[in-house]
Amino acid sequence: MPQFAFGESAVAAAIAPSAARQRINDYVALTKPKVQSLLLFTTVAAMLIAGRPSIALIVVTLIGGAMSAGGSGAINHWYDRDIDLLMDRTADRPVASGRVSPRAALSFGLILGAASLVWLTILVNPLAAALSFAGFVGYAVGYTMLLKRHTWQNIIWGGAAGAVPPLVGWAAVTGSLSGLAIFLFFIVFFWTPPHFWALSLLMKDDYKAAGIPMLPVVRGEDETRRQILLYSVLLYAVSQLPFCAGGLGFPYLIVSLGLGLTLIVLAWQLRRRADRAAALKLYLFSLIYLAALFAAMVADVWL
Repeated sequence: MPQFAFGESAVAAAIAPSAARQRINDYVALTKPKVQSLLLFTTVAAMLIAGRPSIALIVVTLIGGAMSAGGSGAINHWYDRDIDLLMDRTADRPVASGRVSPRAALSFGLILGAASLVWLTILVNPLAAALSFAGFVGYAVGYTMLLKRHTWQNIIWGGAAGAVPPLVGWAAVTGSLSGLAIFLFFIVFFWTPPHFWALSLLMKDDYKAAGIPMLPVVRGEDETRRQILLYSVLLYAVSQLPFCAGGLGFPYLIVSLGLGLTLIVLAWQLRRRADRAAALKLYLFSLIYLAALFAAMVADVWL
């Protein structure tokens, strides 16, 4: 009997850390860290384009931005728990699976959003805080609650929330916004549709099962491929504005031309081939595209 009791306590001790790790992992997952990583990269890049920020300013801005984006992500998990259950890709998310209660996820998201607003206001500046909070509301309310389930244009207008981080970074350094900062916003804004529509082609069946009116579900795959090509061309044009306006030089121009033309070629191939391999190739390149374009801006300013 004593041996059995010892064994039982040992098992309980072994399970406890595992359960704690799962709990931590679930709350981290609520913040959508993979989505955040690219947003925070554009924030840092914008800061380095805007000036010569200290490491301390970069760190506190990133913490505030991570809390804001993480909070809106948690609210997205809370609100979308019903449709997440209907899609293979999202069925195991913390709230949909029942590992985190809806109330806990909502509270977590609201606390992070509020904490971000206070943090950025005190440690950075009110403009950066206001812009970050606008992105928080734009994603949590504008995209998640008002657009996602009601219109195929959800990604177009919802993408504005994802384009806010460069503005936050710029405002953190300068305390204001400029024409170049607005160009950065529109680059991310026009990048969002081809990026997410390529993903939606790959996930069309999931979106259809959940009743989400993504473009390929309501307008068809051919129209989606046409729109991807159209927005890739628009993105190429917008990406030239920083050079044309004199904000960036020839090093950026060369990189932006190469990246933009490559994206257009991939979009054209997707239009002609109409297969999953082409959609996946464009989706993966779009991730490289945005990171490389912002890196080229930083290099142009600093080198």
